[in-house]
Amino acid sequence: MTRNDIPEDRGNAVEVRGLVKHYGETRALDGVDLDVREGTVLGVLGPNGAGKTTLVRVLSTLIQPDSGTARVAGYDVLTQPRQLRRVIGLTGQYASVDEKLSGIDNLYMIGRLLDLSRKEARRRADELLERFSLTEAAKRPSGQYSGGMRRRLDLAASMIGRPAVLYLDEPTTGLDPRTRNEVWAEVQSLVRDGATVLLTTQYMEEAEQLASELTVIDRGKVIAGGRVDELKAKVGGRTLQIRPADRSELPRMVGAVAQAGLDGIAGATMDEAEGLVNVPIVSDEQLTAVIGMLSARGFALAGINTHLPSLDEVFLAITGQKTSLTDDAPRTGADADALQEAAA
Repeated sequence: MTRNDIPEDRGNAVEVRGLVKHYGETRALDGVDLDVREGTVLGVLGPNGAGKTTLVRVLSTLIQPDSGTARVAGYDVLTQPRQLRRVIGLTGQYASVDEKLSGIDNLYMIGRLLDLSRKEARRRADELLERFSLTEAAKRPSGQYSGGMRRRLDLAASMIGRPAVLYLDEPTTGLDPRTRNEVWAEVQSLVRDGATVLLTTQYMEEAEQLASELTVIDRGKVIAGGRVDELKAKVGGRTLQIRPADRSELPRMVGAVAQAGLDGIAGATMDEAEGLVNVPIVSDEQLTAVIGMLSARGFALAGINTHLPSLDEVFLAITGQKTSLTDDAPRTGADADALQEAAA
């Protein structure tokens, strides 16, 4: 089935409404709503056990929700799973290739299962092996691959059918920077070709690099969403950074901002190491007033800049938890239960 066979009457590639999933007394998904616009990357962020993997497994038909609805590429997750599986790709948190088969045989087999011709399956396998720097190891059993090589092969397998919707569940965990960049480039190429990607990640750099919009999930609920810059603005607004021409003027400049009542609730501060005055800004009018006042009082300015909070700071402010940027973070809560059920 080609992408042209997908129903055309949709504006969103993924539509989720009121999705609920229980594991015993744990409510892994608690009324999740989200939309993924066609041809974009939605980044799904959340602490361990937030429900990210459970969401991906529901949307890829690996488990069924207890209630709610979900449509992917125009197909209903519950009533049209066979049609849906032909237009999606999935890379989970751990490589799932057949270790007895060679790299090229893994990819060729998946291509044939997706109804590619023998010639096209072989061509596509060769293309992806080259893209992920696996050509030299193509004929070796994948069980002899390093962890990073198996991860790259798993990613290639999810992309062989040029899926309309691709789920990437923490796809670059444990990869070296070079391979991570290769994965990012391939994801961006797929999106340029019209694919839609739902990406779960705890790498803030990855989310900013790939995602056009973000959804933050915690304890099975969507607690925030929007474009990266929108989320940053919601959390803390901007910080006006002012660099005086003379560093010795830093204390006087901070005093002048406070005296004029332009330092806001958090107050103006000085960063002596960087030679900056930092002023929390809540509006363009305040920014203009601060600069105008300092100029009127004769301060010579060497530079000004505005700074939004980092995505790490946004994540911490929204969830109350620091990001976990290691691949050995303990798996807890609902996501662990999902994996155990799938393995059973």
